[in-house]
Amino acid sequence: MRSDDVPPPSVPDLAQSGPRRSTTTWQVIRDDVLARIRSRAWPPGELIPHEAELAAEYGCARSTVNRALREVAATGLIDRRRKAGTRVALNPLRRATLHIPVIRQEVETRGARYDYALISREHVSAPLAIRSRMGLPPQTRLLHVRALHLADGIAHAYEDRWINPQAVPEIMEVDFARISANAWLVQNVPYTRGELTLSAAAADADCAACLLCAPGAAIFTMERITWIGDQPVTLVTQSHPPGYAISTAI
Repeated sequence: MRSDDVPPPSVPDLAQSGPRRSTTTWQVIRDDVLARIRSRAWPPGELIPHEAELAAEYGCARSTVNRALREVAATGLIDRRRKAGTRVALNPLRRATLHIPVIRQEVETRGARYDYALISREHVSAPLAIRSRMGLPPQTRLLHVRALHLADGIAHAYEDRWINPQAVPEIMEVDFARISANAWLVQNVPYTRGELTLSAAAADADCAACLLCAPGAAIFTMERITWIGDQPVTLVTQSHPPGYAISTAI
């Protein structure tokens, strides 16, 4: 057989070599589901299609649909119940996410110069009130850190913090003269749940001295406690001087 009689090598038909992977992302599905709910294509109380049906509609894996629906469920717009399916919520509950800010970033975002001063750092037996608040047994020793955050040289926040070394053993080696407990914990320690209390309070002597206000002056306080599983990580009270205001988007 002559060389020119040799048939050319076959070229695989890419169109028939197997199913193509879908390019539909979970973000696309999430946005489409939200659009259907907001347009009332799926009205309140409506049972929406099963994950398998949506996966077939979008030409993607069922896991992609599941991720999208989890994200929508986090907004409170749908109710997902095992064996009962997923329905558009009759009374949507807007759920807040606890975002813990780094005070340095908060100050610098406002265009101010940030400074920080460590007031004290002690490893001590926790007082009854603190143990009760954190759900800890007697004789528990906690790290007690007090610090002052400043904006353009003026007191911005006085921080009184209790940290549980049993939940975060490496905290004992952190130099809080170089980095604030606020910044270190946000950057290094994840939490599974938290509780935030906002209130007006009267400045005690220590707080008044740090914030340069009169004892008894009305100040804004934020008390926050976070947990990893069942273990409390930290209980902190951040106090701001008179006139401080906080705003957020909803």
